[in-house]
Amino acid sequence: MEKVVSKDGTEIAYDVTGSGPALVLVAGAFTDRSRYVQDAEALASAFTVVNYDRRGRGDSGDTLPYAVEREWEDLAAVRDATGARFACAYSSGSMVLLQSGVPFEKLAVVEPPFRVEGAPPAPERYLERLQEFVAAGNPGGAAELFMVEAVGQPKEVVDQIRQTPMWAGLEAIAHTLVYDALQMGDSAVPAALLSSIDIPALALYSNASPDWLKNSVRQTADALPHGTAEGHEGTFHTIASETLARVLAGYFLAA
Repeated sequence: MEKVVSKDGTEIAYDVTGSGPALVLVAGAFTDRSRYVQDAEALASAFTVVNYDRRGRGDSGDTLPYAVEREWEDLAAVRDATGARFACAYSSGSMVLLQSGVPFEKLAVVEPPFRVEGAPPAPERYLERLQEFVAAGNPGGAAELFMVEAVGQPKEVVDQIRQTPMWAGLEAIAHTLVYDALQMGDSAVPAALLSSIDIPALALYSNASPDWLKNSVRQTADALPHGTAEGHEGTFHTIASETLARVLAGYFLAA
């Protein structure tokens, strides 16, 4: 593990594996860098993979008050420390990458969850309720809100997860659900932002994901001046690691 100090003094932790041009992985909501170890290992044959903890997660710091711009500065600090040429962001982490303005040569996003037509409705007062749970010292409430109302997992499944050792780890990063909600804003496709990104961008979806998520990816690519959308083998909201590695190597390393 290595660390870099972001602009506001926050330490950001990251792992480096593999060899080749450097590629930064940007985590999605409710995950830290441990979630992406398998992807990093698959990518390591073609890239120097930089897998970092977003602030408030894992081994990274969490200087308050939070602002979305601090995460853009974190990504810039990681890029500057590693010389990364490329970046791949997952789910709502896509908004950190897309808004950051960090000058990567190419980028990829995996299923940014913009709420296009056909998407389930956003939970009522989602951001405010997350903030209320966190302020009340109830991270489990924030975690359940996200898992049941935002993701759509059955409450009985979440009740079972509460009884497992993994629940403590989920509670430890539940406050960062507020951060992702702020990054996502109203969750609409940010057409004006996307139209301003003048670098090649690949938008990916899993063939096993619901149609609305696939359409979110297609609309994202359509709004990017140099965007391409592709669907590949995977499960819900996840592309298989070996498939992702093959696709990203073909895209990022193409002449």
